[in-house]
Amino acid sequence: MNYLKYTQYVYLVVAVFFLYKAFATWQEDTTDQHWLFFVIAVVSLFMFLFRRKFAKRFDNHSNKP
Repeated sequence: MNYLKYTQYVYLVVAVFFLYKAFATWQEDTTDQHWLFFVIAVVSLFMFLFRRKFAKRFDNHSNKP
């Protein structure tokens, strides 16, 4: 169950990847696909922060005597 501590960082990696894709497609300016990549990056960044907050909350709750 220790791996759940590290899976939240997958969302951060996904956010960075999609931000890169968004800026790369924005430079091409052929389609409006970059907005979709921005939305996916923002959602994955939100999920990273959400999972981190609740992981800390559950960790503090389980450590109380």
